[in-house]
Amino acid sequence: MKIVVLAGGISTEREISIVSGTQVCKALRSRGHQAILVDVYFGREDADPMQAFTDEYDVDAAAAYARSFDSQVEKSIQEGKAFFGTNVIALCQAADVVFLALHGENGENGKVQAAFDLLGIRYTGSGYLGSAIAMDKGLSKQLFWQNEVPTPAGFILRKGEDISLEAHGMTLPCVVKPCCGGSSVGVTIPKTQEEYEAAVVDAFSYEDVIVVEEYIKGREFSVGVVDGIAYPIIEIAPIEGFYDYTNKYKAGSTVETCPAVLTKEQTEQMQAYAVKGFKALQLDNYGRLDFMMSRDGKMYCLEANTLPGMTPTSLLPQEAQALGMDFADLCEKLIAVSAK
Repeated sequence: MKIVVLAGGISTEREISIVSGTQVCKALRSRGHQAILVDVYFGREDADPMQAFTDEYDVDAAAAYARSFDSQVEKSIQEGKAFFGTNVIALCQAADVVFLALHGENGENGKVQAAFDLLGIRYTGSGYLGSAIAMDKGLSKQLFWQNEVPTPAGFILRKGEDISLEAHGMTLPCVVKPCCGGSSVGVTIPKTQEEYEAAVVDAFSYEDVIVVEEYIKGREFSVGVVDGIAYPIIEIAPIEGFYDYTNKYKAGSTVETCPAVLTKEQTEQMQAYAVKGFKALQLDNYGRLDFMMSRDGKMYCLEANTLPGMTPTSLLPQEAQALGMDFADLCEKLIAVSAK
């Protein structure tokens, strides 16, 4: 198959997206696919859609080319550069399918998916509506409540509104995070009023809407859902702090156990909540849902990831491995379920 692996973009997760895309592209080429890595925002001026999918393609060179634009992102945004880079649409239209290795803003929020729907371009992952819903943590929380998927108590806060915890019946410590961010960028766990006020300011530096929710102390888990089936649960135990950006992507900073050590009943319950949450957010094809379990055994669904990371330390590949599926198998599986 001719496959464009779309990565990069303009989000705070640009770097991780390029890592994901590089790994996916190499895996697909190892299986004989004519896969190419393309930065969605900068594209390639030298890429002829009729000649791009060749056996001589150098994935590492393509990744280095994408990274060469890293310092230009902010300036290009300020200058009003169009989101789709040079030849990106033509390359995607020439491909049999586009593997979305994008993360964060304008990758997981449904905008790319909606554009591709209008252009008749096939892509991996959920459609535009589910992607948009899941990207909004405030809306996701409301849908979890409405569909009886347990989730931490909390509230949505907009710039200029009263930030008082007491007004919402909450106390410290709590969790403060941007409403539509990813990879735990901008997420903090303040324990004092001073820390809380600083956390709100920091979260608002990323977005104009943030989420404040109760802090659940306990064990953290993640559950992949692929084609409506929950994958083995993985437990995430950071050596220091919580599962923030550094602990997600720095090798050796987190102990990850898959399958997680849980009772049969706990495993089945969490997997059931994952599938239920997946459906509540109108997701399809595949995704990953994150959970906390309090010390008394109560489960709380935190959020969903519609384009899970595909780096060497990412969670979904580890869950697939527990099923006997290697990385390349998983990449082909995600294409297959999305192409149905």
